[in-house]
Amino acid sequence: MEWNNKRRKRKFTAVLSERNHAVSSQGSHPPPPPPPPPPHQVRAAVESPATASKHEPPPGPGVAAQLLSLPFPISPSSLRFACSLGGRLLLPLLRLPASPEMANARSGVAVNDECMLKFGELQSKRLHRFITFKMNDTYKEIVVDQVGDRETSYEDFTNSLPENDCRYAIYDFDFVTAEDVQKSRIFYILWSPATAKVRSKMLYASSNQKFKSGLNGIQVELQATDASEISLDEIKDRAR
Repeated sequence: MEWNNKRRKRKFTAVLSERNHAVSSQGSHPPPPPPPPPPHQVRAAVESPATASKHEPPPGPGVAAQLLSLPFPISPSSLRFACSLGGRLLLPLLRLPASPEMANARSGVAVNDECMLKFGELQSKRLHRFITFKMNDTYKEIVVDQVGDRETSYEDFTNSLPENDCRYAIYDFDFVTAEDVQKSRIFYILWSPATAKVRSKMLYASSNQKFKSGLNGIQVELQATDASEISLDEIKDRAR
């Protein structure tokens, strides 16, 4: 009888020890996460109409072509952003009434030969103090507007810029350095006042790079929307 009791006690102790070991193992090592659902269930959930946004329809097939057909250039980053939105937000804002002037601005307007001739006279021969350029009445060609001789002042130059329209301008600025050395700087200015018409500002901005690239010898570039941005003090600071 005593031998049987000892045997039962040893068996009970072994079972209890095994159970305690299992409990302690689960506390130190959490059970593994449940396995992911099968691929066909995931695909069905993604494609389900209940999960689709009611306010975000997929991009239209011709968004890029529509943006590229606009009457002014679109940068690659803007094109990618517009395509990512499907063109729903940008196209209504960018699709302006097409006109011959805007269509021509997309590729750049022509430059009259006199513009290059006068610039060469200012740069090489120093015959002029300033030159202003404008687009003709049809916005198809850039022509010489006004030319100032070497005796004209900087005030004469600023007065030649219209208050309500845009201009391209070249100014040959002479100055003396702190070391008492005589120098000069050729300024290129895109004059685009806030009071100018939107169409004029768009056309001058879109043709600016092409026109400027043909004027070899520009040393300082400025863009101004009012007279304070091209004051004499500002020109002196930029010349140094």
